[in-house]
Amino acid sequence: MKVWVDGTLQDVDNATVSVLDHGLTVGDGVFETLKAVDGRAFATTRHLARLARSAHGLGLPEPDLDAITYACDAVLAANPMPLGRLRITYTGGLSPLGSDRGDAGATLVVALGEASVRPDTTAVITVPWTRNEKGALAGLKTTSYGENVVALARSHQHGASEALFGNTRGRLCEGTGSNVFVVLDGRLFTPPLASGCLAGITRELVVEWSGAQEADLPLEVLTEADEIFLTSSLRDVQAVHRVDDRLLPGAPGPVTAKAMRVFAERAAAHPNP
Repeated sequence: MKVWVDGTLQDVDNATVSVLDHGLTVGDGVFETLKAVDGRAFATTRHLARLARSAHGLGLPEPDLDAITYACDAVLAANPMPLGRLRITYTGGLSPLGSDRGDAGATLVVALGEASVRPDTTAVITVPWTRNEKGALAGLKTTSYGENVVALARSHQHGASEALFGNTRGRLCEGTGSNVFVVLDGRLFTPPLASGCLAGITRELVVEWSGAQEADLPLEVLTEADEIFLTSSLRDVQAVHRVDDRLLPGAPGPVTAKAMRVFAERAAAHPNP
């Protein structure tokens, strides 16, 4: 397995990043996860644009997107596989211990791991912790993922694959690594970015391709929605058949099934939409 670290392609067993890298010591970094099919990453332009936005929001140096594209192509070529998870990590680099960032420059790591095809439906839970829609990191895809680790572990304890958060106002927000959509009376809705959710790439495409509307929704909508589904780079569109103790028989429902079909067709036709 080959990975890209700061300008070179290296064997994964020999690749290193400093123990004083700010991404490790304080979570000062941003990242992107792209689905890769037969050596080609999906929606690369949109993902790199979001990486740049996240880096700007965190105050990191502006990433060289051409150099990152080259690194991604090199990693994909060096690690052929039918379905992969391409991960781009961009951090504050070598820094003093503490929150102050050093001046050594950013660290770039690009790696690829094998992925599996997700099932058409899954179970989710809600968690008592909240997303802070007014926080400094709201809407940024950063490496500060501790809250997600804790929430995802709880979901696994309850036989689920994802945990859903409300925000500080009790409104529906997002999952640990996914966006959420609900169907009410045949109409498709998803929380707005103002809720504190990440501007997911798959979310963005589903809104464009399936006509979903943004709506400020109470967390309790999960107890009454006719259909619920998740979106993410590796899930694509995935129906939910259980939320906490509530079953949604027949998932995927008709609206979800159409969104799944449209996304699959459009994504296959346009690998970089």
